[in-house]
Amino acid sequence: MDAADEGELVRRVARGDRRAFDELYRRTAPWLEVRLRRRCADPDLVAEVLQDTYLAVWRAAGSFAGAQPRGSAVGWLWTIAAHRLVDAFRRRARKARVPQVQLMPSTAPAAEDEVMAARVGQELEQALLVLPPEVRAALRATVLDGLSTREASVLLGVPENTVKSRVRRARIALREALS
Repeated sequence: MDAADEGELVRRVARGDRRAFDELYRRTAPWLEVRLRRRCADPDLVAEVLQDTYLAVWRAAGSFAGAQPRGSAVGWLWTIAAHRLVDAFRRRARKARVPQVQLMPSTAPAAEDEVMAARVGQELEQALLVLPPEVRAALRATVLDGLSTREASVLLGVPENTVKSRVRRARIALREALS
C-alpha cells in the first residue's frame, strides 16, 4: 500500500467523497481484517469492529491531519480499529459480568418502584432535551457510546478539552435538573 495514497483518500473522504471511501475500504479492509483476526478469533466480532471502524472513519476523516508522517493514514485506521476492538471486548466482558436473574413469572415490581422509575426517566429525558446539541453529542459519545475523551474528540472533530468541558457542563445541568 502506498501510504501517501491512503492519506489522500482520507482527505477526500473528509470532503464527503464516497468513491474515495470505497477505494480506501477496498485497499485497507483486507489488511485490517487480518490484523484484527490475529487478536480476536470471533469472526462476528471482527466483522462488527470493521463496520464500526469504517463508520468512524467516515464520520471523523476531517480530524485526520495530512501533515502527519508517511504511513500515518494506515496507522490512523489501525488505531481506530484497535480502540473499537478493545471497546467490543469491554462490552462483552460487561455482559458476562452482569448476572442474569430470572424473575418468577408471578413476581411483579412494586407499584411505587414503577412510578418512581417512570418519573425519573421522564425528568432525565426532559433534562437531556434542554442541553445544547453539541453538549448532548459529547455526553452521548463518552457515556452512551463508551468512547474515551480522545476518541470522542476525533469523532466530534473538537479538541479533547472541549469534550471534557461539554461533558462537565452536561453533568452539572443534569444533576441540577434531577435534584
